[in-house]
Amino acid sequence: MVMKAIHPGPWTNFPWHFMGDYKYLMYTPLLAEVLYSAFMSKGVPNPGNNFMLHVLVISVVRHFVGQVMISLSRWPYLTRNHEIQRKGITFEAVDHSSNWDDFIIFDALILAVVLRGPFFGNQVYPIWDFGGLLICLLLHMGPTEAVYYWLHRALHNHYLYTRYHSHHHSLFIPEANSGTVHPFAEHVAYAANFILPIVGTWALGRMSICTIYIYIIGFDIVNAVGHCNFEFVPEWLFQALPFLKYLIYTPSYHSLHHSQVHTNFCLFMPLYDYLGGTMDKNTDALYHSVRQGVKEKVDFVYLTHGMDLLHMFHVTLGIQSFAATPYAPHWLIWPLYPVAVLVMALLWLLGKPFAADKYHLPGLCGETWLIPRYRFQYSLSAEKNRINALIDSAIHSAEAEGCRVISLGMLNKEASLNGDGSLVVRRNPELRIRVVTGYTLTAAVVIKRLPTHVQEVFLVGSSEVSRGIALHLSLRGVRVLMLTQSQRCFERIQSELPRDKQRFLVNVTKFQAGQQCQAWILEESIAGKDQQWAPPGTYFHHVNLAKPLIQTRKDCTYASYPAMRVPRNIKGLRSCEVTLPRGVVHACHAAGLVHSLEKWKHHEVGPINVESIDSVWDAALKHGFEIA
Repeated sequence: MVMKAIHPGPWTNFPWHFMGDYKYLMYTPLLAEVLYSAFMSKGVPNPGNNFMLHVLVISVVRHFVGQVMISLSRWPYLTRNHEIQRKGITFEAVDHSSNWDDFIIFDALILAVVLRGPFFGNQVYPIWDFGGLLICLLLHMGPTEAVYYWLHRALHNHYLYTRYHSHHHSLFIPEANSGTVHPFAEHVAYAANFILPIVGTWALGRMSICTIYIYIIGFDIVNAVGHCNFEFVPEWLFQALPFLKYLIYTPSYHSLHHSQVHTNFCLFMPLYDYLGGTMDKNTDALYHSVRQGVKEKVDFVYLTHGMDLLHMFHVTLGIQSFAATPYAPHWLIWPLYPVAVLVMALLWLLGKPFAADKYHLPGLCGETWLIPRYRFQYSLSAEKNRINALIDSAIHSAEAEGCRVISLGMLNKEASLNGDGSLVVRRNPELRIRVVTGYTLTAAVVIKRLPTHVQEVFLVGSSEVSRGIALHLSLRGVRVLMLTQSQRCFERIQSELPRDKQRFLVNVTKFQAGQQCQAWILEESIAGKDQQWAPPGTYFHHVNLAKPLIQTRKDCTYASYPAMRVPRNIKGLRSCEVTLPRGVVHACHAAGLVHSLEKWKHHEVGPINVESIDSVWDAALKHGFEIA
C-alpha cells in the first residue's frame, strides 16, 4: 500500500518521478557549468559563475543535514522518553517519505535560474552582511510566515485537501523528513513563498552569500525539528523567555496539527495561529505532558553488529529508504564508501554499544542494539577480547535499564568467541538479565522447514545448532548423514542418543555421501564443486552467517538463514534485518522475544537442550511468529 492524497490532483508527482534513484542526474547541468567555469578560468574562481557552485554546495549540505536530522530523530537514546506519538512508523510511511529530498533538487534548479538571471547574475555579492541577514529574517517573519499561514489554511479546504494536502497528512506520525513530503504542485506554491526573503533582501541591496546559506539551511533544520516526533525543547527556555512561545514552534505544537488537522496551521511562528484563532487549546498541556517524560522500560534487547562497511547506512539510524529494503550494497551508496571507512575507524576508537531501533509488542518494548564492530573484525584474534568486553558492557547497560532478556545475535555468540554464550554467563554470575543465544529456535526453524515426509538429510558440521538438529531428527527416526572429520566429535554426539536410535546418525567423510539426499543442512560455506554432488532439486539450508553460502546451483533451492515472520501486532518495525524481507527477523532475534514474552527465568546458552526444541517452537507460534 502506497499512501497518497485522497483524490490525487494534477501535478502530484515531481517531473523526474519516473527516474527513480537516477533523479540525482538532474544536478548534471549545474555540475557541468561549474566544471566548465573552472576550466575556462583555469582553476581561478570566476565571481560571475560562482553561483552554480554555491547552489551545488547548498544542495549537498541540505541532503546531509536532512539525513542527520532523520538519524537523530530515530535514535532511541534521544527519543525514547519524550516521544509524542508512540504508535510507531510503518513501512508504508517510509515508502511514502522516500522522495523527501525531491524538493532539494527542485529548489536547486529554481535557485540556479534565479541567481543566474539578468538581475542576480550580473552582480557580485559580499560573503557576509549582518544587516542583510537581519532583513532576510524579518522578511521571513513577516510576509513569508503570513502568506504560508493563509495558504496552509486554504489547503485544508475540502477540494485542495483531498487532491493535494492530504498527501502530507497521510503521515499521521511525522518523522524529521515529513515536512518536505508534499505533492509537486503544492511545493511549487511553497517555493514561490519561501524565496521571498531572499528576493526581498536582494531588492534592498543587502544580499550576501552567507545570507543564502544561513536562511536555506536554517529553514531546513527548523522544518525538520517540527516533525521529529519527540519533544526536546526544555521548559526553562519558555519560562525564562515567555514571548518565545509565539515566535518558535516545538515538535509537540506541530504534532497537534497532524493529529487534530484543523489547528496549529503556522509555519514556524505560533503567533499567526494566535492571531487567527487557530491555536489548539491542548497545545500547552501536550507540551508539558511530553516534557515530563515517560521512563520507558526496555524489556528486551537484540544485540547484533554491522556486516560490511556499507551496512551502517542500512541500519535504522542510516538512510531511511535503504534500511527499509533487504540489504544489498546499492550503487547509490558506493560513493559513501570513504565516509563508511571513517565511521568504522571512529567506532573502533570510540564506539560503545548503542541502541539503533525500537519497536513494541503488547506488553513488551524491544530494542536492537549494535556492537560497534563489523563481521570481518570478529575473525581477528586481536579483536576477540575487545568484542567480549563490548558484549559484557552491553549486557550490563541493558540490565541497568531494567531489561529482562538480551539475545546475542549474529556472531556475538560464536563458539570461538565466548563458547556459545556460556562464557558470558560464567564471567557474570550475578546477572539478573537472561542471556539467550537463540540456538534452540534456530534449530527448530530448520527442522520445521524440512518436508514432513523426509527420511534422510545430509548435514555438514558439528556446531551446537547442527548437533541439536542431528539429535532431534535421529530421535524421530530420520537418517542423518553427518559429515565431520572429527570422529571423536561425532561419537560424542551419537552417544547422547538412546542405543536404539544411534543407528539413525551416520558419520560420513565425503560429499559424495549426500548425492541421493535432497535435504542438505550446512554450517560451512562449501565450494561449488562440493555442491555439485547434491542431486537436482536439493534444498540447501544454511545455518552459519559467519560463512555465507555462495549459490552456484540453478536447479536447487537455497533457504535464507533461519528466520521467522514477526507477529502482526508489532508496532514500529521500520527496517529490514540485513538481507531478510520486511517483517522477518533472524531466529535468534525471535527466540529472545519469545523468551521475554514467556517470562522464562533460565539462560539459554551453551549446548541446546534437545527436549526443548518442540516446546520453544510451540511458544513462538503461540505468540504469533510464523515460519519464513
